[in-house]
Amino acid sequence: MDRIPFGVSQLDSLIGGGSPPGSVVLLAGDPGAGAREFCYTSATINALAHADPELFDLHYGSVADAATPPDEIHYVSFTASPREIREEILHTIDDELVDAAMTEIEFEDLSGEYFQLSPIPRDWYVGERRTLADLGKAHDRRDVLEAFGDYLTEHAPGGLVLVDALTDLTALPDEQVDWSEVTMLLHGLKKASQSWGGLVLVLVNQESLTETQMGTLTGAADGTLNFEWESGGNERDRTMFVREFRGVLSRIEAEDILQFETEIHDAGFDISNVRKIR
Repeated sequence: MDRIPFGVSQLDSLIGGGSPPGSVVLLAGDPGAGAREFCYTSATINALAHADPELFDLHYGSVADAATPPDEIHYVSFTASPREIREEILHTIDDELVDAAMTEIEFEDLSGEYFQLSPIPRDWYVGERRTLADLGKAHDRRDVLEAFGDYLTEHAPGGLVLVDALTDLTALPDEQVDWSEVTMLLHGLKKASQSWGGLVLVLVNQESLTETQMGTLTGAADGTLNFEWESGGNERDRTMFVREFRGVLSRIEAEDILQFETEIHDAGFDISNVRKIR
């Protein structure tokens, strides 16, 4: 397997079928500019490859010869339940695609570990199918970083993992998780991912970080996709830039590609135009 599809057909076709296996890629940028929609599309379209090949072929097309969709798709959230995430995805992607894809996406809700030392009442974040006794047994008082690491160790090899969102950890008190631990987490994830051979996409709320912090995260990942709003006349367009990306950026530079104009439609995130510098 030389490439793992992102699930965005136009992008995948431009970069040889997708991302090199073993990559950790940040999805960062302006609110609403497309990072979250990219994440939802990647999960849904890759899941359709197994759940409904006909729908996958209709909305994605042929997979490049060098690419193979991941066998498993895992969606990890620190604060949201699977039901909440599914409802958000339905606001972005057509119901038919989402309903089919959900059978192939495994959700991991780490809100129990995330909120356990906070003053938030437990019944605010305990899932509807969990009792407090179940919560205590399942979490065994692990901290959120330990729970996150254990889950990735078990499920990330060879699969697609979507992390929503790394910057949630920065909202925790320093005695629980400080900034150095977040950056060390990403460095460790990058190192482990090289042996796992899968693809990890990490959502980042860029507004919650300083420029220095964002630069630190970018340096710790294999690649960063930046999503921004661009104003032109009376309209605002979504755009995407590919920053440093091992095994991908050189291919884009060879095509003189600088910037992607993007759009959100019934099948999710897509590229509508490619701007080039010659």
